[in-house]
Amino acid sequence: MGKGRQTNRKVNISSILFCIVFLFNHVGLAQKVESSAYQFMLNSLLSKKVPTVSVADIQPTDEIVWLDAREKKEFEVSHLKDAIWVGYETFDLKGIQHLPKNANIIVYCSVGYRSEKITEKLTNAGYVYTKNLFGGIFEWVNQNKPVFKENITTNQVHAYSKTWGIWLHKGEKVFD
Repeated sequence: MGKGRQTNRKVNISSILFCIVFLFNHVGLAQKVESSAYQFMLNSLLSKKVPTVSVADIQPTDEIVWLDAREKKEFEVSHLKDAIWVGYETFDLKGIQHLPKNANIIVYCSVGYRSEKITEKLTNAGYVYTKNLFGGIFEWVNQNKPVFKENITTNQVHAYSKTWGIWLHKGEKVFD
């Protein structure tokens, strides 16, 4: 009799876990990137304390204020069109005080870790519609979205380091 109850409990727990995974994947609670290995790494790395948006969910008609949370040398290699460099180590809220608190802001970095921290600071400062770009500029480029250097499209992307650069599958990797 005890074994039957344990079997039912396992089935019930399995059913519950399946439902949770289904909801996360189909109701938009979990963001996705194209590579399952990259997805696994991001899920392990990010705290998910702030809202995220995936590259696939961004519409070309969306009015977005892009904030680049990478270091200046990374930004100078390439960035998203019209992005504002805010940095990570040197980030200061005073640099964006001109932005309305209700602006549609998406923060990005290489993979999403630094931008998650900046997004959290913005949210705590009262910016209402602020999200972290899940997978960062690497996923942006991996999904064939354009990057720019001085308003001209480029194929180059600063890959941060050889270790992190493995997640950038397209574009020309720059490490300096």
